[in-house]
Amino acid sequence: MTIDRATALDLYRVMRTIRSFEERSTQLFGENKIWGTIHSYAGEEAIAAGVCAHLRDDDWITSTHRGHGHCIAKGADLGKMFAELLGRETGYCRGRGGSMHIADTSKGNLGANGIVGGGIPIATGAALTAQQLGTDQVAVSFFGDGAANQGTFHESLNLAAIWKLPVIYVCENNQYAESLPVKRAFAVENIAVRASGYGMPGVRVDGRDVRAVHEAAREAVARARSGKGPTLLVADSYRHEGHYYGDPRKYQTKDEIEGWRKRFDPIADARAWIVADRLAGVADLDAIDLSVVGEIDRAVAWAEEGPPASPIKLPDDVYAT
Repeated sequence: MTIDRATALDLYRVMRTIRSFEERSTQLFGENKIWGTIHSYAGEEAIAAGVCAHLRDDDWITSTHRGHGHCIAKGADLGKMFAELLGRETGYCRGRGGSMHIADTSKGNLGANGIVGGGIPIATGAALTAQQLGTDQVAVSFFGDGAANQGTFHESLNLAAIWKLPVIYVCENNQYAESLPVKRAFAVENIAVRASGYGMPGVRVDGRDVRAVHEAAREAVARARSGKGPTLLVADSYRHEGHYYGDPRKYQTKDEIEGWRKRFDPIADARAWIVADRLAGVADLDAIDLSVVGEIDRAVAWAEEGPPASPIKLPDDVYAT
């Protein structure tokens, strides 16, 4: 499938926005303005951008502790995201959830989740809802390689395959489950082969290449919408930062970290592809970069003006009415 200029630039803008958001979040954390911790999505931008490009607002996603990229790719408001990280009442969860628990049901974002594999059965349930209601909505579950060894993964894929649910399971294999290397956690080198045990397609793509992710996701989403059932999509990637901000990364060598960063940068690759295919020039991409910086600046300024999160009100802030 050929990607046109508009689509290419949209993908690039989403990726650049994710990277810039993470860079500013890191800066704010270093200034002691963010409570808790943050988990950077830098290096994995092509996955969220490529998958969510095929989703509508009424399609669902479930995210992870490393979820800023998924939220942005699904259309989240940057100001509300920063407000949530900064503990402001104007944040998505009124400043109570922080980095790991952003949700926006108006955009189909059922929420980021700090529990490893916690979003997988939620997306499966959302897909069951679409099937029962007879809509053509789809659900996407993003999760890391570590979650692929959780029971929720196996149980959900089995049910989804049996019932032919409209769900796509996106495993972001960033090579480490916190500090455990993927090669020590799996007996198979290709996680996607597990799909055959559940009778569904298993697709492995280069998570650095937004074109490859975009094409694989297009086929998986089309399959789900047409009632043909689920797909397991495994995107090989690498996180540029540690598991969390301040991670000493003693489980990695300096040569490994620097080597991965140099050869695994989805934004640099996207720029090279777009220019080489003459879809846009360097000046066009630089203009997008500059525009994104301005958007981030405005979002942070808006967030910092918001009032601090108020004390929890019982029972209204705990139970739905």
